[in-house]
Amino acid sequence: MNSNPEVGLSVDIGKEHSSEAGINWGTAIAMGFFHVGAIAALFFFTWKAFFVALFLWWVSGSLGIGMSYHRLLTHRGYKTPKWVEYFLTWCATLALEGGPIFWVATHRIHHQFSDEHGDPHSPRDGKWWSHMGWILTGRSMHHDTTTLSRYVPDLTKDKVHVWLTKYHYTSNIILAVILFAIGGLPWMLWGVFVRVVVGLHATWTVNSITHMWGSRRFATKDLSTNNFLIAILTFGEGWHNNHHAHPVSARHGLTWYEIDFNWYGIWALKKLGLARHIYKVRLENLPPKPALTSDLNAASLAAAAGND
Repeated sequence: MNSNPEVGLSVDIGKEHSSEAGINWGTAIAMGFFHVGAIAALFFFTWKAFFVALFLWWVSGSLGIGMSYHRLLTHRGYKTPKWVEYFLTWCATLALEGGPIFWVATHRIHHQFSDEHGDPHSPRDGKWWSHMGWILTGRSMHHDTTTLSRYVPDLTKDKVHVWLTKYHYTSNIILAVILFAIGGLPWMLWGVFVRVVVGLHATWTVNSITHMWGSRRFATKDLSTNNFLIAILTFGEGWHNNHHAHPVSARHGLTWYEIDFNWYGIWALKKLGLARHIYKVRLENLPPKPALTSDLNAASLAAAAGND
């Protein structure tokens, strides 16, 4: 184990320690159950169920994971009234990617050790590991109180986020009951099982594919790339090299052709008076030549970022 005290808080969640923790049977069984349910849904297809699932995928994946867990809670790229923050966070729990405290802690650790020793899900530890293996084995989503107090002190002090973390799974139970009552088995299977499975794999492709294949605008010290297909699947999270170069920026698609639905949602919140202090990077204000992220000082980053 690394003797660096800062590294020591997180390296035991990597692949090299997965054999110590073994298989996370609860997670593995739940994932298997949802994949079986998603396959079963193919035999209960209706167009109404499909469009219900499509809408809920946007609610959980864009309003939830992209706009809330990632850009709002993890990086604080913008601010909203607390009730908006809590609503978006509840939307994120529908993605079944864990509660906000553990999700944010894992992602902040990922940025600190990206593609290095201690990264929870780097493809340097294997393609399968970075995509799904890190969820099924190891400790990447099971942090101790010391790690949580270091990486998410802002959320652990918030009683609502603590509650949403503890009971994050209840949102899908409530939704399943409602969908079954309205549209029967097709709505429930497509609106919960298919939507969750597609959303999970879409998010996991950011951890795996965008750290292996794509283009690199910025010479960051990790393997992050920009990938158009993954950006479409994740409502804008696939502009991953842009994000790793400028993690606080609420806007990941930095040009007109880099489609970023999560940014469009934040922009809409701003127009409604529900988002403020929005940090975004403008390409025209960046240095003419790409540099290593660590070589960009605070002054240059401040000049490149807008604060609306």
